[in-house]
Amino acid sequence: MSDVLKLGVLAATVAAASAAGAAAVLALSPQPFELRAARAASALRTTHAAGASAHVPQAIPKSGDGHYWADGEVNGRTVRFLVDTGATAVALTPQDAQRLGVDPAALRYGYRVVTAGGQIRAASVKLASITVAGARVDNVDALVIEKGLDTSLLGMTYLGRLSRFEAGRGGLVLQP
Repeated sequence: MSDVLKLGVLAATVAAASAAGAAAVLALSPQPFELRAARAASALRTTHAAGASAHVPQAIPKSGDGHYWADGEVNGRTVRFLVDTGATAVALTPQDAQRLGVDPAALRYGYRVVTAGGQIRAASVKLASITVAGARVDNVDALVIEKGLDTSLLGMTYLGRLSRFEAGRGGLVLQP
């Protein structure tokens, strides 16, 4: 494909995206993730300044081990999570559940879940709220894993209720 044709296709794509709205342009933009996140944050700050309620995305940096680790506020207490898009649900260690006021010994472990370590038992709980990087979700279904889980997991019962989340070189951005 010639350079002129490539530029024509790019211009047509940008024009079509512009007609669809600024968010579409942002998503199609070949700009680095960091610049897109900064522009999105700026647009949200402008909306917030105009009187609308808005969330300014905060990036969760990628750890040296290649994972995203996030400190979340759960029912008013801090929990350290490994962000896991492959986890169907938020999964809590018994220790984190205890710190949140849930007695793991009193739970009914009626669920069987499959993990990398094999099949284990879990109990269902409802969390009043989880806030990570400023993105709050209320009434989150979670599981307390009976044993074998080293760290709590931020799974899809939280992540799937966000309007979007995007991982890039600059970090993981959560949008309620």
